[in-house]
Amino acid sequence: MTMTSEHPHPSDSPASGDADALMSITTRPEVVFTRGEGSWLWDSDGKRYLDFIQGWAVNCLGHCPAVVTRALAEQSTRLVNCSPAFYSDPLIRYAQAITSASGMDRVFLANSGGEANEGAIKLARKWGAAHRNGAYEIITTEHGFHGRTLATMSASGKPGWEALFEPKVPGFPKVPLNDLAAVEAAINERTVAIMLEPIQGESGVWPASDDYLAGLRALADAHGLLLILDEIQTGIGRTGKLFCFEHTGIQPDIMTLGKGLGAGTPLAALLAREAVCCFEPGDQGGTFNGSALMAAVGLVVLQEVSAPAFLARVNQASGELWQGLEVLSERHQLGAVRGKGLLLALDLGERDDAGAVAASALEQGLLLNAPRPDSLRLMPALNVSSAEIEQMLAILDRVLA
Repeated sequence: MTMTSEHPHPSDSPASGDADALMSITTRPEVVFTRGEGSWLWDSDGKRYLDFIQGWAVNCLGHCPAVVTRALAEQSTRLVNCSPAFYSDPLIRYAQAITSASGMDRVFLANSGGEANEGAIKLARKWGAAHRNGAYEIITTEHGFHGRTLATMSASGKPGWEALFEPKVPGFPKVPLNDLAAVEAAINERTVAIMLEPIQGESGVWPASDDYLAGLRALADAHGLLLILDEIQTGIGRTGKLFCFEHTGIQPDIMTLGKGLGAGTPLAALLAREAVCCFEPGDQGGTFNGSALMAAVGLVVLQEVSAPAFLARVNQASGELWQGLEVLSERHQLGAVRGKGLLLALDLGERDDAGAVAASALEQGLLLNAPRPDSLRLMPALNVSSAEIEQMLAILDRVLA
């Protein structure tokens, strides 16, 4: 029996226990997943599902990729965590690799994108205290998403969060995406940085234009500000280049990475230019940060994704998926396709039932995300096959009909 069989693995069995023991933080369907491989998941009944969410773009190499499971197994027999107070060989090698690949000078490894963004905010404010007379405000965008810590929620422009967990952290004026004049108008003596996602993922896959990003770089330079790019979702090959900023040719002062960085394992990164690195001992840290185990995983993921042939295939798959979505859009009288690489959204036009579409797709063995009522978000594994793209399009076609 192959791993892609319709039948359950011998170790698969219905989940036992009571899910009520979990805190209620989201609405979950009843399905309980027990196993994954590549683009596929199996539930406790043995039913398989084609996964075009992949942990919200986390599993860049699909479920349980061999390079990751091998790195975990091998490194776990040598050294897991010697404490961030000491160097480890994997930590040093990974730091050299990720800074070299990104063109940045230094890196701090973290466990989640929210933690990396929290670190970016702290670093920018510390730099502002030292170089801009205590400036601390960071201009962010409406509908942006940077995490769920108090500071990153404050930096986010997610509707409905305004009244949550008050009082929030001050100092994050919001401007519309792709409105350079609004950014310039928001700059004052308290401004230290501009922070944004190159593509707003959580709000429905809305890209910042190349001209806008280039304009932000010029604006930051003219006013002596830092440009912070949140590439938690767009980095590590997701848009067809290793980093999304490469499409524009600009270089950020600070960049954050997460999600695909560890291919499903908890790994994130805060990177910065040398001139911005002003943390002193005690300013930043974390018990699990930069563990040998996660650094070893990060290194093999980076090697896999940065290969030219791998990125070429990402772009080929993107074209196949984009073209297929456009065919469905025309057939069902929907809206536009938007995004880059394998971070795409299908606008449902006048339909307001994205949640129902995703729920129906789940019943038919397809995982899709509905970030807003009129849009579907697709984040398949970066090594998704042409056949799997065709299967996804066929199921979605039936669901939309």
